[in-house]
Formats: sequence, structure tokens, C-alpha cells
Amino acid sequence: MDKWQKYLEETRRRGSGRGLERSLKWFLDKGPQKKGGYPKKRRSKFGRKKSNNISAPPSARGGGAVGNPGPSLEEEVEEESFTMHTNLMPGLWSDDRLRDEIGETLIEIAEDFVENLEVDVELVDLRLTGSLANYNWSKYSDVDLHLVVDFAEIDEDIALVKAYFDAVRARWNAHHDIAIKGHEVEIYVENAGEEHVSSGIYSVWNNEWILKPTPKDVEIDMGLARKKSDDIETRVNLIGYQVEAGKHKSALDAIEKLKSKIRRMRHAGLSSPQKEFSAENIAFKILRRDEILAQLNDLKYAAYDSMMTIQERK
Repeated sequence: MDKWQKYLEETRRRGSGRGLERSLKWFLDKGPQKKGGYPKKRRSKFGRKKSNNISAPPSARGGGAVGNPGPSLEEEVEEESFTMHTNLMPGLWSDDRLRDEIGETLIEIAEDFVENLEVDVELVDLRLTGSLANYNWSKYSDVDLHLVVDFAEIDEDIALVKAYFDAVRARWNAHHDIAIKGHEVEIYVENAGEEHVSSGIYSVWNNEWILKPTPKDVEIDMGLARKKSDDIETRVNLIGYQVEAGKHKSALDAIEKLKSKIRRMRHAGLSSPQKEFSAENIAFKILRRDEILAQLNDLKYAAYDSMMTIQERK
């Protein structure tokens, strides 16, 4: 059973969170284009993101035999894009403070997001984190905008609240393509008090550092990071072959196992002394940058849809 449906069924049995339950179902079933949803001005102004391919045969980027995903990954990953700078990204920062026009725009984006939710939400804070709040920024960096919310204030079922926000923010990110100084805005909803591993966290609301980063020399084991990302990319390609061969159940099982492996890998890296500069986290960034993670999600949807489709008899 789909995990969202599981959350809903559990909530029905307890008889709580009815409004949140209906809102979650509405977002999953209908999307933001109906019943109000997101304002048309944002969709028409910024457009939608492009979809990704669902499979990668040997001739495609990153394709190849087992253990040999091909030379393209080595060429596409620029090692210098993971190095440290001596200053914060100039387009966003001035004298270690977020530029006024950047902060005002991020606040407006967050307010638009909250206003179009189906439940009442009061923000605890609005935070900028990730490489753009640090010295390891690059042209590939996203504007990681974290909306901090007290989940318990919305409903006592924290898992249901998280499921709702996961669905809403994923749909928002899929329907918007907003760039700040060439960097794409990605919204996250974070539970107040939740531990967020980063060496740079900035409160956009209060215009001050919560955790100020320091420029330092960091040695990144790019060889190990590439080895880890290559291994996962090869496994994604193999799953693609399973889907094409009609082995949908085994493909879905393999996808869930691989997703668990990726989560464990990144958690291990962020928990290590190297944190965001660990080989595990860099491997995760390579996979995200090369759209391997998006490809894995597309494979999951393709396998499930094909497995549940009943062909018309001739």
C-alpha cells in the first residue's frame, strides 16, 4: 500500500487530523492547479520544470556494462565545483549579510507558499542553508530555503504532518522554476527543533547567522565519491533494464532497497567529522546533479504504473 494511503488510513482509525487528511488527499489527487492552489502568476512567469528520462540504456549518458557506467560521469563532474572559496557567493551576500533584495524575495516566496496551503501554518523561522550559505558554493548550488514550522501545532500526528508537507513542497518544487542569481530555489519544510546538519545556517527573517561558517581548506576524496556514485548509477541502469523487460515487481523491490542504501550513505556521511564534505555526501550531490535520483523516482512510477495497468483484450 502506498505510504501516503497508509498515513491516511491510520489517521482515520484514530479519528484525528481530518482537515489535514483531506488536504493531503487533495494535493496528491488533484495538484495545485485546481481548487485555488498556487497563484497563476508564478506558474506563467516561471514555467515548469522539465521531466526526466525514465531509463538509461548503454548508449545513454552514464550507461554501460555492470561496473563500468561509462566515461561521461568522469567528464561531467567538475572537481573544482566542490572546492572552498575565500568568500561567500557575492551575488547573494554583502559583508557576510544577505543582500536586502535577496532576503525580501525569499520572504515573499515563503509567504506565497504558506498562503496557498490548505491548513493554517505559522512560520517559526525562515532559513537559508546549504552551500550558498557556506564557502563551498558553485554554479550548481541550489537556494535551499527552509520554512521552519512547529508540526505539533498543526496536528498531534507528526508523521501525518510531515507527509503533508513532503507532498506539498515536492509539488511546489515540481511546478516552479524560480532562480535567484542563476541558482534554483528549493523549498523545504522543517520541524521546529529538528536537527539540521550544516556548518552554515542563516535566518532570513532575522537577518542574522544562526550558525556562521568559516572558510577553511577541506580535502575531499573525489575518487571515493565517484566510486560510490558510479556504483549507484550502475544499479539504477540495471533497474531500468528490469522495467523495460517487464519485471516490475522485482524492479520496485530493487528501487526501495537502493533508496534505503542512498539514505544510509548520506546519513553516514553527514554524521562523520567531514559532514557535508564527506565522500558520501559528495556522492549524493553527484547523483542529484546528474539527475540519477530523479531517474530512480521516474523508474519507480513507471514500474508501478505498468504493473497496475490492465491491457485491453483484442
